Amino acid sequence: MTADAAVETIQREMTVFARRARASAARMHPELSLVSYTLLGHLEEVGGCRATDLAAHYALDKSTVSRQVAALERAGLIERRTDPEDHRVQVLHLTGTGTEILAQVTRSRRVAFRERLTGWPEEDLARFASYLLRYNATGTDLAAPGGPAAGPPGR
Repeated sequence: MTADAAVETIQREMTVFARRARASAARMHPELSLVSYTLLGHLEEVGGCRATDLAAHYALDKSTVSRQVAALERAGLIERRTDPEDHRVQVLHLTGTGTEILAQVTRSRRVAFRERLTGWPEEDLARFASYLLRYNATGTDLAAPGGPAAGPPGR
C-alpha cells in the first residue's frame, strides 16, 4: 500500500471510528453525549478546571463548551466552585452524581472495547495503543489545513 493510500484508509477508518463512538455514547448513557463524556473525564483527570481551560485543551469554541457546561450543570453532573486562590474565577468540578455516571459509562465503554478487541494478540494491542498515543500527541487541529486530529472524538 502506498503512503497516499494508507493516509486515505486511515482518514476513512478514523471517520468510521468517530461515528461509532458517537453512536455508542448514546447507548451507554442516553443523556451523556461523547463530548460530554470526554469533558467529564478531563475534569476528573485534572481535578477540576475553568471552562476556558476545557475550550483551550480541546481546541473548541468557548460557546460550544459553554453550552456543554450548562447542560452538564442542569443535569447535576458538574458544579462551579470559587477558586480559593482567585475568588473571581469559577472552577468546574464533578458532582457525586457526575462521578458515578462517569464511572458507569467508563466501565461500559471498557467492556465494549474489550469485546471488540477480543482475540487480538497482546503485541497488536500494545502496538495499536502506542500508535494512537503517537497520533494524538501531535496536538494540532483537524480544522487546520492538513492538520491531524485534536480534541475529543466526534467533535
